[in-house]
Amino acid sequence: MGEHEGIIDVWSIETFDAELRGNLDSHGDVIHGYMLTSRRQWLEREASDRTMPYPENPYAGEFLRAKEHITRLMEARTIRAWHYTRMTDEETDALRQDGIYPSTLNNIRSRFAAQVAAGVFSQEIADRLFADSPYQSDQRDSRSNKFWMVSHPIEIENGDVELLLKSWGGEAAYFWQQDPSLQNLLTRIGKPRVLEIAVPLVHSRHSYSAAEAVVSTFGRTLGCRPDKHAFDLYTYRPLGPAHILCVHSEGELNFIAMARGYPAGFVNMNLGR
Repeated sequence: MGEHEGIIDVWSIETFDAELRGNLDSHGDVIHGYMLTSRRQWLEREASDRTMPYPENPYAGEFLRAKEHITRLMEARTIRAWHYTRMTDEETDALRQDGIYPSTLNNIRSRFAAQVAAGVFSQEIADRLFADSPYQSDQRDSRSNKFWMVSHPIEIENGDVELLLKSWGGEAAYFWQQDPSLQNLLTRIGKPRVLEIAVPLVHSRHSYSAAEAVVSTFGRTLGCRPDKHAFDLYTYRPLGPAHILCVHSEGELNFIAMARGYPAGFVNMNLGR
């Protein structure tokens, strides 16, 4: 399977192991029938006045059971995921040495303190950034103990990742920040980075989403045209340095080519849809 042996790209059938591929093949007729019927029904409805109830897909029950079966398989697998951020060289070195830790209020405070110690900004600014963080609100529980990623690579110019690459400190620092001088300061710290990460799905809550993406990828090999089913995911457990497959930094060829030639073989199947 190449450079990252045993790691699945949910968008690449070539990375699926023999057991996964065999189970997809065994459900091939159901997947093919459901997807073709679903697309035909959608086209017929688009061509109509859209007042009729949406028709039931006769393959729906079997298709759902097939996805649930693939979900159980995915729970034991590791996928490649992508994290868009802005980090200093020192933070990148620490990441390579120590690995990934989910976000907590203490982690955020430590990141701000490190910049004070490095002389990047004052303790007063650190206190203001900390006070303004969404982690100081009722969002703390929903944001804490998670390290977020995406399942498919995204072009660096894409608006979905623009602020993540533009502003240091992630949403913990910039999300609610209204002071223009502090907003500008955050854009001058560190460099944009894209992290490639091997994520064991047992450490996430996203095996079903991974199964949807895998089934979609398999469906395209049968001549169907499903959505690519890209999804956000997080790990709630720390991931050691071995899980960091690569760090791509601004100015490097693979950073510039992200989702447009890198990684090899990636095609955004939703373009033009």
